[in-house]
Amino acid sequence: MSPSCKESGHGWSRNDTVNPVLLAVIMMATVAPRSEAAEWSLAPSLGVKGAYNSNLLLTPSPHHDTYGYWVTPATELAGKTERLEVNSRIAADVVGYFGGEERQFTNVYAPLSVRYQTEKDLVGFTGGFTRDNTLLSELQETGVVLQFAQRNQWTLNPTWTRKLTEKLSFQSGAQLSDTTYETDRLVDYRLVGGSGGFRYQLTERDEIHVTGSYVDFHTTSAPASFRANYPGINMRVTRAFTESLTGTIHGGPRFLASRSQTALDAITAHDTVWLAGASMTKNWERGTLRVSFDRDLAPSGFGLLIQTNRGEIAGSYELSETVTGSLNVAGILTSGKSSAAVGGVFPDNSYVSLTPKLSWKFLEWWQAEVSYMYRWRDVDTAENSAESHATTFMVTYYPPKLSFSH
Repeated sequence: MSPSCKESGHGWSRNDTVNPVLLAVIMMATVAPRSEAAEWSLAPSLGVKGAYNSNLLLTPSPHHDTYGYWVTPATELAGKTERLEVNSRIAADVVGYFGGEERQFTNVYAPLSVRYQTEKDLVGFTGGFTRDNTLLSELQETGVVLQFAQRNQWTLNPTWTRKLTEKLSFQSGAQLSDTTYETDRLVDYRLVGGSGGFRYQLTERDEIHVTGSYVDFHTTSAPASFRANYPGINMRVTRAFTESLTGTIHGGPRFLASRSQTALDAITAHDTVWLAGASMTKNWERGTLRVSFDRDLAPSGFGLLIQTNRGEIAGSYELSETVTGSLNVAGILTSGKSSAAVGGVFPDNSYVSLTPKLSWKFLEWWQAEVSYMYRWRDVDTAENSAESHATTFMVTYYPPKLSFSH
């Protein structure tokens, strides 16, 4: 199942769509030796959710309350041999909103994760196809409100790790992302990159990574094209303070070169951007807490690169054997990293979200979930900020898992 993209003369067509589940089956059958036993499991589910949002578009302009429904069928697929692991979760969201905003759309999720390990090598792959809404995904990733539009994104991320000694390993990876929007007001883009470096185990508790990377970003449907590339170096240090407390810090420069093609001339720019981040994770017997900060470069549907400064606190706790509570707080400051964008200069954005959630497994195959979400957004060029309050109630049915071996 794959929706059609805009007619922009690039990307994958409907006939090129690959079913991740079929790909997983083929890899399991061809890569795994005949002597290894393969264990498979299939876990279907069906969720129904009711939603309320006081400001669905997160606009400072006058607006009305919006109500909606979500129907989410899904299937989790897992396969495992002594060396190979395959995981996927195929899902769809059939969504309808009414009241202040009349909207109907369908989200599709088809991710794939593969790991194949030998004595010295680990080959991995993550990727797949996602069709989602920018106000539900890209907003949480970048803090930028683009438009109420559907986004279609293919991602391919293969990795390879080679163990050189007991403490030293070589790591490499590649990334390919192709993104299209189902509106002419946003710009399609493609991201291609690669990385390579070394991981060294300093002590039983300390680990260091040194990586070099290169990323190329370019628009594929803009009237005035934009292209940027940024090679860089990154160092990451991870320390396990205790068995339940782990900390990570990383940072390094990116050497950004960009070129904007206009009708009359081409504008080039060069800049050095320092990216950094840190996180701390604490685990308990019944809960977990993670605090993190990251400065990163990210592509945008406005047709340029943006810099995000993101702070986040996320935690969950098992109140009982059947009740679990969680809380997520995120704050994002976003600025443009080039002077040209769709509609003019990109303004600075501030975004905050607060999401408490409570889930209850009330029967063997049934689970209920209630959540609240507060969102606040401010743009430098706008006179007023915008905020919204949203609540959801969801019931999910999990039929018995199907398991078999070969």
